[in-house]
Amino acid sequence: MAPDTNKQAEDKQRRESIWGKYAYHILGGASVLVLIVGTVAYHYLEGWSWMDSFYFSAIAGSTVGFGDLVPSTDASKLFTIAYIFSAIGILGTFFDQRLKYHGVVRKQADIVAGAVKKRNQK
Repeated sequence: MAPDTNKQAEDKQRRESIWGKYAYHILGGASVLVLIVGTVAYHYLEGWSWMDSFYFSAIAGSTVGFGDLVPSTDASKLFTIAYIFSAIGILGTFFDQRLKYHGVVRKQADIVAGAVKKRNQK
């Protein structure tokens, strides 16, 4: 029974690793898309430069909020409310997945390095 259980655990870990890889890339793309949408929206809603719009999108999405740029129209204020909730969710999930993905990759690399080290010691 032990070999089957071990194989099942390995299969589960492999599936999770593959899903983590895809989730990481999908969430990375979604994070870039969120920043692009915010940048374009603020550029047209507020009339800010592209750089100011991108800067505000990143600052608002990361919940830093320096306060140097502030939405002034009702439309941009309503957009900001929706944008912040969306951006926090997507960016937060992306960074969480990034840490998990790189943790799995590092763990796998450590396992391989340990196996190579053992083989070289023999």
